[in-house]
Amino acid sequence: FSPQFSQVHRLVVNRDPKYTNFVEFRTHKIIYRRYAGLFFSLCVDITDNELAYLECIHLFVEILDHFFSNVCELDLVFNFHKVYLILDEFILAGELQETSKKAIIERMGELEKLE
Repeated sequence: FSPQFSQVHRLVVNRDPKYTNFVEFRTHKIIYRRYAGLFFSLCVDITDNELAYLECIHLFVEILDHFFSNVCELDLVFNFHKVYLILDEFILAGELQETSKKAIIERMGELEKLE
């Protein structure tokens, strides 16, 4: 990992839970959310809407929970190709494209049938 990843990791993990889930990092914003032992983080432009991306993280975790039944770190590590497929269904070129959980899950079901 690059030193930047380590800096972001330390910044997010050591942050007091009473603070918001948004923190400025250099010329960007880090938006993160913790689910049990997993941290999900996004690095976005300083002018982007924080709440939209916080909701994006939540949608991502809900979809992961649907496919992995209570997602854990091992699911992400050993099924990274499925994780990337899920991301590709609602994020395109770094921009949120689809916000319907139902539509994403249906599309993933179609892709699984092709396997």
